[in-house]
Amino acid sequence: MAEYAAPLKDMQFVLKHVVGLDQVNTLPGWDEMTDDVVDAILEEAAKFAGEVLSPLNASGDRTGATFKDGAVTTPPGFKDAYWQFVNGGWGNVMGPVEFGGQGLPALLSTPVEEMWGSANIAFKLCPMLTLGAVEALHRNASRELQEKFLPNMVSGKWTGTMNLTEPQAGSDLSLVRTKAVPQADGTYRLTGQKIFITYGDQDYTENIVHTVLARIEGAPEGVKGISLFVVPKVLINADGTLGATNGVKCVSIEHKMGIHASPTAVMAYENATGYLVGEANRGLEYMFVMMNAARLGVGLEGVSLAERAYQRARDWAAERLQGRPIGVAGAARTAPIIQHPDVKRMLLTMKANAEATRALAYQVSAYLDRSRKHPDEAERRRCQAIVDLLIPVVKGWSTETGIEVASLGIQVHGGMGFIEETGAAQHLRDARIGTIYEGTTGIQANDLVGRKVGREAGATMKGLIAEMRKIPAELAKADDKELRVIGSRLAKAIDTLERATDWIVTVFPTDPGAVAAGSVYFLKLSGLTIGGWMMARSAIVATRQQAAGQGDAQFLRGKRLTARFYADHLLTQVDGLAEALMTGGGLVREAEEALL
Repeated sequence: MAEYAAPLKDMQFVLKHVVGLDQVNTLPGWDEMTDDVVDAILEEAAKFAGEVLSPLNASGDRTGATFKDGAVTTPPGFKDAYWQFVNGGWGNVMGPVEFGGQGLPALLSTPVEEMWGSANIAFKLCPMLTLGAVEALHRNASRELQEKFLPNMVSGKWTGTMNLTEPQAGSDLSLVRTKAVPQADGTYRLTGQKIFITYGDQDYTENIVHTVLARIEGAPEGVKGISLFVVPKVLINADGTLGATNGVKCVSIEHKMGIHASPTAVMAYENATGYLVGEANRGLEYMFVMMNAARLGVGLEGVSLAERAYQRARDWAAERLQGRPIGVAGAARTAPIIQHPDVKRMLLTMKANAEATRALAYQVSAYLDRSRKHPDEAERRRCQAIVDLLIPVVKGWSTETGIEVASLGIQVHGGMGFIEETGAAQHLRDARIGTIYEGTTGIQANDLVGRKVGREAGATMKGLIAEMRKIPAELAKADDKELRVIGSRLAKAIDTLERATDWIVTVFPTDPGAVAAGSVYFLKLSGLTIGGWMMARSAIVATRQQAAGQGDAQFLRGKRLTARFYADHLLTQVDGLAEALMTGGGLVREAEEALL
């Protein structure tokens, strides 16, 4: 089977011409991120993804991580790949410069991270979680703790994890029972159990730094009494060398549906030495820094697996000979299935979804960069509000879409898709956890309709809608009929999104349950509409470049065709989602007696 090939043309097109690399590389400290530098980084990342990570994907899935005699062993080749990754400088691209990181913008690190996910999602999870732990400590820990842990975490010499979930405390973290007892020297002793800890143990590095939610003795009940601690696997001596093993260990790993090469650990804390991060009882607030980074990263996994499933299905369809295509004059008795109309429909659906979710993730990354470094404080606040609004959309919609695309990939393969040897099934198995990681789709949707729309009377969403309306207004004046059709479809979808937003703003204050019952519908229609906005912008740029004789003519025509397909086949779904939101919520809420 063919290895993953990064879609560099589309990545570069979106970065430079759609979401505005020039609006990021003009921010303070990033002026060296010119087009040629960006191209060089992406090309090298593509080589590493295709030549080092992708060949380990299927074998890692078959072998899986194993647990024996209290230790985790990752599949053959993974440890070597990790150190190639670290030594190549890939692990610290977004790390803070003061602790040895490169401090690159999110807009550049996002496509690089997408490549890791497409090539080998199980591998990608380790550096993703380390980066989240680094960010949480960098923003909230004392300078002493930062100096103690961050240099080795940023370099990749040590990895990081996030320890939230317990057997009785899944999404409801108010039920966390792990306890922390203060010691005379200012440290704490932690005792408890954590489950579902990705890379809670591994054989890559000599130390692992766990960020752990726990409750200090005497703390208030509920989420207000949760604190955040950093707990190393191996204690660190005063001179920075490694000392005794700490009281934390992996006691087993889970047997999972997918991502077999990524160890998902059950962790036991027995009087483990830990260090308080920030202030007591503000742990959930601090952990949300890491969770938001992880939610963006998990949403990107949906993009990654959609792209990988599409590539595999497209290549299969181009080679698989079956039947005579309907409506193709002069077709051979046995032709490649890519000529069959329904196979084309499936492949276009896969391609359009991959491109729309990619563009949305890149757009959010650009907003994130502007929220951090734009010189104008009002613009920073505006961009941060949009990031907060769209993170649940990226996480929820992109992962749901990744599952749909991976499932279509199996369908394109026909019966062979159900056979593991083709590789199509792995993508679906790997993608399935994405809608559960870091908060289920329902949790993301409730966050979107509650915190991000209902509680602020839809202000940020309405501001984004006003920005989006500029595109169909521009397309309505186009000479090109295809662009006008795309613009018309987008205008209707935006109208629907605004109508649904107004409904939430009206109903949420008095009947939040009705809104919650249809919240996933709103999340999906938001994703589809904003994705349509991104696709329409791509079509405009592609048309301009075609007219100017720039770029790859076939690629540009493909961008226009895919945008038109998205408008005709996907944007038209938003009306039904809006109706389900506004009329079906009450029925869903009252349906419990019918389910029992």
